[in-house]
Amino acid sequence: MFDLNNHDIMSSSEAARRWHKADDYVRQAYRKTPWKFPEGTIRKFGKQLIVTRHGMEVVTGLTEEEAANDEHQFIPLTNRAIGKNYDKNAG
Repeated sequence: MFDLNNHDIMSSSEAARRWHKADDYVRQAYRKTPWKFPEGTIRKFGKQLIVTRHGMEVVTGLTEEEAANDEHQFIPLTNRAIGKNYDKNAG
């Protein structure tokens, strides 16, 4: 029997939120690279993707806790000084 109240099973949008990713992250990752998800860690029910904690950890390379504490943030190209090192502490 499966426990559907288990927090290790979640919708793709909840997984994206918990791993601090874009709303469509899981759907895009699954569409582009389905082989990255270990067997049994993702499944489509109608139009809804359901993913496990293990699947997200394998695909992202981070645990949920690491994703929450990840200090590597994306710096958009438009905010970078061209030809210079970006200083995130600069005004």
